[in-house]
Amino acid sequence: MNINVNIERLILDGVAVPHAERPFLQAAVEAELGRLLADGGLAPSLVAGGAVPRVDGGSMAIENSSNYTQMGRDIAHAVYRGMGS
Repeated sequence: MNINVNIERLILDGVAVPHAERPFLQAAVEAELGRLLADGGLAPSLVAGGAVPRVDGGSMAIENSSNYTQMGRDIAHAVYRGMGS
């Protein structure tokens, strides 16, 4: 099975990510979300395919706002939970 995920926009309220650090955050979100999907699969409601206009990752505490790799992993977990998986 192939899974294609396109994150058009990631909104982080109250978190300032320096422009130079954004690629690290993006790579961490993509890598961890890919791993979670490969290991845990998709929610049954998403297996048939289709677009999901919005995934609410909920609220989360950011322990170390300067560690963008860890922040990306944490965001990926929140998005995965929001997908209902």
